Amino acid sequence: MIAWPMAELLPHAGDMILIDQVERFDEEQIHTRTTVRPGGLFNRADGSLPAWLGIELMAQSVAAYAGCHARANGQPVELGFLIGTRKFECDVEHFPAGAELHIHAQRSLQDDNGMGVFECHLRGAGIHASARLNVYRPPQAASYLAEAGPEESSHD
Repeated sequence: MIAWPMAELLPHAGDMILIDQVERFDEEQIHTRTTVRPGGLFNRADGSLPAWLGIELMAQSVAAYAGCHARANGQPVELGFLIGTRKFECDVEHFPAGAELHIHAQRSLQDDNGMGVFECHLRGAGIHASARLNVYRPPQAASYLAEAGPEESSHD
């Protein structure tokens, strides 16, 4: 298992971090895990998580992949964006409280402009979900966000 705290790998904070641990990673993939705990931001009344949250768990695993590579290369962790999801399939309506979920993200494409595609699978006892995530990490995220902000209007 990787000893880096998730808060040092993801550009998220507090209750927005849904992944518990990076189990392992290499140049092409990452394996993460989390346990569904009641009382979080997205939990249903019975403590479970809605299945659509599997997309966020996969996206955070991809972000952890980028964070692990940044840390391993002595670089800062930068912001990335989930551009789209294709073929999300899940065989359950929710992930029950206490379920241990294992997420695997495999890089299938990444270019020099920051675009990437990852094949993702989420598994637990009686649970399987999969999706293809399209992601974008701008070369200089801070300047990218400053450029994308609303333009100031001038009044004469």
